[in-house]
Amino acid sequence: MTETRPGPTYRLVDLITAVYAVVVGAVALRVAPSAPGCWWVAGGHLLILPLIWLVRRPGLGRVGRFIAEVYPIALIAALYTALDVLRGPTRPAVHDALIQEWEAAIFGGQPSRDWWRAHPSLFWSTVLHGAYFMYYAIVPLPVLWFWFRRDLPALRRTVLIEMSAFVFCYFWFVFFPVAGPYYEFARPTGAFVQTFTARLVYGALATGSSYGAAFPSSHVAASVAAAGSAWLGDRRLGGVLIVFAALLTVATVYCQMHYAIDATAGLLVGGSAVWVVGRRITRNA
Repeated sequence: MTETRPGPTYRLVDLITAVYAVVVGAVALRVAPSAPGCWWVAGGHLLILPLIWLVRRPGLGRVGRFIAEVYPIALIAALYTALDVLRGPTRPAVHDALIQEWEAAIFGGQPSRDWWRAHPSLFWSTVLHGAYFMYYAIVPLPVLWFWFRRDLPALRRTVLIEMSAFVFCYFWFVFFPVAGPYYEFARPTGAFVQTFTARLVYGALATGSSYGAAFPSSHVAASVAAAGSAWLGDRRLGGVLIVFAALLTVATVYCQMHYAIDATAGLLVGGSAVWVVGRRITRNA
């Protein structure tokens, strides 16, 4: 009698990733005739499907198991870059005028444009640009921390929470593009942007910014999701990351990277991901 080998076992994070890949792949195929780079975007997104199948096969070694746990977060940089290619050779219509109307109605003006001009500070420029740059550490840190601690429930919860926040934001970027104050207003100049941390941020943006990816702020949403999921698994790590996530949220507005409403929406997305996914769906993980 032939023994039947068990097949792949899929998780909720696989479904979220697969749905996103299929939808964006379909959008890329639709616009590819006028934007040839989108053929690559479509192909790359659709290749995520066999990747999911590969990492869910039984019998993986240590490296394979690591990839299986973290692959959604490892894909984020490529998915974000693909959003810019998806816009095509010309910048698409964006909804900044509407967002600026909301901004004025809620906050009484344009804080992202006016705040740093009214209160320029080399100290706060240094601190808050540094906090903004910390995004690149905040997101992967709890994932790696729980992997090295071999805390698989906390690791899987973290990846699911973070990926939920990212995918929600990225869907908005695809169907409701907002350029943000970084593109819409005259950029900060002078000593304010000559600090070491400001140069780091502007250097990173020069190589990896995506036009139309402002609302909601995925920087804020993912940082809050990472900090909240870290808190659920390790209060000490979570406490540290919450401080950095709070500073980053302020930095997105003060450093003119996002509208205040972008940051507010990012807080809601990240907080909701922690609450809905972390507390309810995976509370027994």
